[in-house]
Amino acid sequence: MCRSAAFNSLKANLISWRKTGTLQQTLAGCIELTGKTLHSGKVSTVKIWPAFAGEGRYFEFQSKLIPASIDFAQESPLCTTLCKDGYKIRTVEHLLSALEAKGVHNCRIQIQCPNSEDPEVEVPIFDGSASAWVEAIEQVGRKEALDRFGNNAEKLAPYLNEPLHVSRNDSFMVAFPSPKVRITCGIDFPKVPTIGCQWFSSAALDDYEKQIACSRTFCIYEEVEHMRRAGLIKGGSLGNAIVCSASQGWLNPPLHFHDEPCRHKVLDIIGDLSLFARSGSQGFPMAHVVSFKQELWPRGAWHLQTSLSLTSKELRQ
Repeated sequence: MCRSAAFNSLKANLISWRKTGTLQQTLAGCIELTGKTLHSGKVSTVKIWPAFAGEGRYFEFQSKLIPASIDFAQESPLCTTLCKDGYKIRTVEHLLSALEAKGVHNCRIQIQCPNSEDPEVEVPIFDGSASAWVEAIEQVGRKEALDRFGNNAEKLAPYLNEPLHVSRNDSFMVAFPSPKVRITCGIDFPKVPTIGCQWFSSAALDDYEKQIACSRTFCIYEEVEHMRRAGLIKGGSLGNAIVCSASQGWLNPPLHFHDEPCRHKVLDIIGDLSLFARSGSQGFPMAHVVSFKQELWPRGAWHLQTSLSLTSKELRQ
């Protein structure tokens, strides 16, 4: 669905920003992690610093500031990419998923790569889940975010007032109004019987640490060579993904959950929908999001977020 088509399908009262009764948060200290990246295979270092209330989450790369916002999201194969003024930050979804779920509303994410002139950089993949980020956030802790004048700020959340859907062939994502966040996700791999059809449903932000964060990215063994020829997963290994063969099943068991692939899709969706955050607000809409076959349309959440973003802009005009 293109942006203009999504815009034409919207109604002006689709969302409303409401107070949550809680204050914006930031980190209580600095996080620094270094690791290998999935697609480029290079090493990058991420430092996450506390930020003022109202600043939201934003990246700093090559002295350029790139907000973690749908306004700067770019469709790209097998990952979410932020782009501004020719500078790109790839594979941001696991980090943003952890920050959204753990309630870090304001932070500066400084990212560095060995080549100081490279216009592109990628967030490290670690074990393919969000566990490294969750553990780092818990270790440093959170604190109340204050603005530059020493004042706190209440966190807002986007409430969905009417159902919204985007689709492509038999892949779809639907959002229904709900008093709390919930995600129901389905995947279907008929040619890979070990995975097959899976469904998982969760109060995602409440259950995140135990039910979602440790779910690792996955791939189909028979598709690996094709992806590498396309310049992807140069840093992929059995240590940062679970790999399933159509004929042999899982090549690096055990899984953390029997439905780990489906749970990982939920992790990605949280990261993508976090891009709706504005000025330290909650990004994920107060809605029940139902997703099916996102493996056929990996950035379906991006399109749903684009629709929400266009509506928000229309309301501000």
